[in-house]
Amino acid sequence: MEYKSDIEIAQATRMEHIRTIAEKCGVDEKYVEQYGNYKAKIDLKLLTDMADRPDGKLVLVTAITPTPAGEGKTTTTVGLGDALRRIGKKSVIALREPSLGPVFGVKGGAAGGGYAQVVPMEDINLHFTGDFHAIGAANNLLAAMLDNHIYQGNVLNIDPKSITWRRCVDMNDRQLRFVVDGLGGRVNGTPREDGYDITVASEIMAVFCLSSDIMDLKRRLSSIIVGYNYSGEPVTAGDLKAAGAMTALLKDALKPNLVQTLEHTPAFVHGGPFANIAHGCNSIVATKMARKLGDYCVTEAGFGADLGAEKFLDIKCRMAGLRPDAVVVVATVRALKMHGGLDKKELGNEDLEALRRGLPNLLQHVSNITEVYRLPCVVAVNRFPTDTEAELSLVEEECRKLGVNVALSEVWGKGGEGGIALAEKVVRLCGEPNDFAFSYDTDRPIVEKLETIAKRIYHADGMELTAGAKKQARKLTELGFGNMPICMAKTQYSFSDDPKLLGAPKGFKITVRNLKVSAGAGFIVALTGEVMTMPGLPKVPAAEKIDVDENGVISGLF
Repeated sequence: MEYKSDIEIAQATRMEHIRTIAEKCGVDEKYVEQYGNYKAKIDLKLLTDMADRPDGKLVLVTAITPTPAGEGKTTTTVGLGDALRRIGKKSVIALREPSLGPVFGVKGGAAGGGYAQVVPMEDINLHFTGDFHAIGAANNLLAAMLDNHIYQGNVLNIDPKSITWRRCVDMNDRQLRFVVDGLGGRVNGTPREDGYDITVASEIMAVFCLSSDIMDLKRRLSSIIVGYNYSGEPVTAGDLKAAGAMTALLKDALKPNLVQTLEHTPAFVHGGPFANIAHGCNSIVATKMARKLGDYCVTEAGFGADLGAEKFLDIKCRMAGLRPDAVVVVATVRALKMHGGLDKKELGNEDLEALRRGLPNLLQHVSNITEVYRLPCVVAVNRFPTDTEAELSLVEEECRKLGVNVALSEVWGKGGEGGIALAEKVVRLCGEPNDFAFSYDTDRPIVEKLETIAKRIYHADGMELTAGAKKQARKLTELGFGNMPICMAKTQYSFSDDPKLLGAPKGFKITVRNLKVSAGAGFIVALTGEVMTMPGLPKVPAAEKIDVDENGVISGLF
């Protein structure tokens, strides 16, 4: 069979008009705001008008701990949505928008792959409908108003050394992690240390994704803490009178984006926080809209289940009142062999022993879902061409020994047809009762919540806080933020905070070096290990392979 790249497959597909896609999921044209022929925003009024309509089943797709070998979580999510339609179920997909940082950095695209993609993939991977630009503009407007307030006399008595608000840009740019600005004399501002985060790590992104409507968005924006005054009291965006203008920048972005899969399944692609440094889930409004419009809403959470799924369940579900019906954990033979110690160059060779050594990573993620969160779960083994029958059989046998549901997924090569076995298992699991529970209670002290996540989810021996983090925990508690959920910022490559510890490591502790409150989002961020809020580009960025011809046709996205 002739090999085609993801972008070649996407460009060869004849898309249906977005009005047809909207009609397919029951959206009247009065709610549809077209962005060309194949993209649209859906008016939030639709949610209000559908309030009495029953919710569809909620299916979360997550994965094992990521490796350079790839897992295919988005591909599986898209393929599962298509497969559900093939077996007669009305499915709607809810995904995150890709960040330009990874698109030009390592990933080269994040709209699925093979014959399980959302389209138009070039638009989705690049500027799309401008949501990220609006989020970045709102973030940087707040930064500009903060520094201008200090320059114009500092009525709020803000201590420049206690400013916590950073600027952002949607690009991997390590040069901007730490900067000094306001140089060049008094007319150019107040000199101070500053820095940039990638847009998807901005609290504005979290607020955007966790808001239920425009007024909730404005309330949350107003609560954002930008720093502290000389008395140690928090200063907010509301104090700076910035929330109204920020909401104005975001009011259109808050409307969910509707697109389609290669098989014309409706898909909402909206919001895009990273799961290693933010909460890693698409917007609440898009998820709720998908549930109202479909019998099954298939959504995903970023990176491995220890990050994205934990935050989906402990933060998003808690705040939005969501209750998942089933969880899919995606795994690949290739990635499991890497967790078993095999070098990436050797993954094409059959190695049952390496695979066996790597399986505990998968099984630990599954046990977290079934035993901690008490949710029904199925393992989707995302098949690669190099996988042997013996390797696939071993994964299935080991899962079945422990009573774990498992299904082979071939959606990359076959689209929805390759996901029918998975879809049938998901439907069966959604019909079973579950006793969903959170992994911790928010009314427990901050340090106790950190310990609980470390032990129950990461299977660590415990949590260690630096002296600075201990001081921050005491201060946040004194300020009244102690009852918030925790958003862990941790490497995605390990259950631990050391990216080199693969598999299911034991005998380690998680080190928290910094705690900060995201009062608008409604959670406390715990920075662990050496995780960065501004990634850098790799030695050979994906951007080097992306090009456009004289007809405007883009190549190199994958």
